Amino acid sequence: MYIVMLGAPGTGKGTIGKILSKDLNLTHISTGDIFRDQINKQTDLGKKIQSYIESGALVPDDVVIETVKARLLETDVENGAILDGFPRTAVQAEALKNFLKENKPNAKRVAIELEVPDDEIIRRVVNRLICTNKSCGAIYNKETKPPKKENICDVCGSELKRRDDDNKETVTKRLGIYHQNSKELIDFYKSNNALYTVYPQELDVAVKNIEDFLEEYKRK
Repeated sequence: MYIVMLGAPGTGKGTIGKILSKDLNLTHISTGDIFRDQINKQTDLGKKIQSYIESGALVPDDVVIETVKARLLETDVENGAILDGFPRTAVQAEALKNFLKENKPNAKRVAIELEVPDDEIIRRVVNRLICTNKSCGAIYNKETKPPKKENICDVCGSELKRRDDDNKETVTKRLGIYHQNSKELIDFYKSNNALYTVYPQELDVAVKNIEDFLEEYKRK
């Protein structure tokens, strides 16, 4: 099963996606992580991606699609994956549908939408801290989930940092872009009868509701 995590930046797609990944034994693929890897390596693609991210704009469809397609051909995702950050437009959703139809014709595909008010998202993101150890990747919040020791990860002891683009101005711009694109994307999955919407106010409850839905969806 290929599970698409939908929702504006800061809704908790990464956190919930990683929990589902562990519980369902599916690889978690974060488009953001793929992009940041390219940026850190200072590849031509990485430099191009960085220019879009720093301006608060979305990376163009063609760049995103080709990057994710290459990742989905790797062996660790041959039986399914959790897709976090892709697709973000109806064009990308159609490309994913066609890619899976061609390469994974028997695979089920479903989208999970996390719905959170914009003002709450902004508060979450500007206070977000992320573990710099990529193999850990734990996420904290200075207000609602602070680490026991300032700027140190409770899990692995690595340094915690705020991403450069986790500021109010950039987040507000990203939210505006998301809302412009999301209606068509949500409608795409609704029309395919493959959408489940949840408000992740309480993490444990949200995860249970999602997993109950997925179990039922598998049997369809």
